Amino acid sequence: MRVWYNIFMLDINYIRENAKKVKEFSVNKGCKVDVDKTLLLDDERRALAGKINLLREERNAMAAEAKGQKPSAEQVARGKEIKAELSVLEAELAVTEESFMALLKQIPNAPTDDVPVGLTEDENGVAETIGIPPKFDFAPKNHWQIAEARDWIDKERATKVTGTRFAYIKSDLVRLEFAIINYVIKHLTDRKIIAKLIKDNNLVGLSDKPFTPVLPPLMIKTEMYDAMDRLQPSEDRYKIEGEELWLQGSAEHVLGSMYANEIIEEKDCPIRMLGFASSFRKEAGSYGKDMEGIFRMHQFDKLEMETLGTAESSLQEHYLFVAIQRALLEGLGLPYRVIKKCTFDIGKPNARGIDLEVWLPGQGKYRETHTADYMTDYQTRRLKTRIRRADGTIELAHTNDATAFALGRIMIALIENGQTADNKVRLPQALAEIIGSDEI
Repeated sequence: MRVWYNIFMLDINYIRENAKKVKEFSVNKGCKVDVDKTLLLDDERRALAGKINLLREERNAMAAEAKGQKPSAEQVARGKEIKAELSVLEAELAVTEESFMALLKQIPNAPTDDVPVGLTEDENGVAETIGIPPKFDFAPKNHWQIAEARDWIDKERATKVTGTRFAYIKSDLVRLEFAIINYVIKHLTDRKIIAKLIKDNNLVGLSDKPFTPVLPPLMIKTEMYDAMDRLQPSEDRYKIEGEELWLQGSAEHVLGSMYANEIIEEKDCPIRMLGFASSFRKEAGSYGKDMEGIFRMHQFDKLEMETLGTAESSLQEHYLFVAIQRALLEGLGLPYRVIKKCTFDIGKPNARGIDLEVWLPGQGKYRETHTADYMTDYQTRRLKTRIRRADGTIELAHTNDATAFALGRIMIALIENGQTADNKVRLPQALAEIIGSDEI
């Protein structure tokens, strides 16, 4: 059973044995890679490593032969020759290895067979539509118009203090955000709810282990960001001046890298985490309606799910994440649709991706609120995060990440779908019970 999952372990052996396939899916993902040069450099580095090993073996044999005795003149001379040859070869190997790794990192993860081939995000497919958009006896407003009338959002003063695309969130909107956080934590930390979702969605071989809430660091080292393969595009990230440190763009970046260079015991798997973080992105190139209100900000709050687990459970774990997302939305009565992302849109490190889009009456269309990423071992190969099996064998862990709620966007959805003619917002029962009122 485990052998089947090895096709997703994008190591150099897989690339060597499936060069044509790697070239094809790299093109389909929109990634510019040079597979032939990568393999050529791999041949060169292996040849150099072989020569280096032979010289080291010769040196060790000479040392063993001369043990306890004074080496002969010939041995001394040969020892000097070996040292000089090793110096040249090791320097050459270091340069070759660096060039090889740079090319290897550009090769994307292999998509699963059910990912639609597409070269633009317009080729994503709508898999399912759930719920009926609300009808109003008045012209529905967008969230910004309602929030401005209620003094829930102050962007003008935020611009004065911080710059554009930041905001002060105030009053009942703050209460709403914390109610949403409590709603998510209540569901994801309940073993019975996880077990029911596994059963209802016919998922196989999964633990009903609940999620551990985590407040992670808001910064991440360059090395870890790169290992997660989430640093690019770097121009969309915020770097701390003078340091190899960045503001993270999502809690998954600092959760997935949490176990770097570690071996996790199989009995402790899966490690399921629910991270809350204020995240930061420059969001370059945004325009139009996305600039209004809090839809696309430089700073935003997110609840993110992250799992580290075994190879054979990782795809089922991905399905569980999507089931959780759907259950959370349905628990709030929000109409949404499921988007099956094509090869171009799933991203370089992803093997599969699903988006959920919620209906926004103020915009008159569905907008993305959730994404679920199936990563296989693409990240853990770089992070060196492994699992020790019960039989003692050690394998790479697999990762999954997914949005629980992007809090700004889900508040937008609640405001616009629950709006009244007098700029109030009716709340779904699940949140009304937490806030203590059925409207804000």
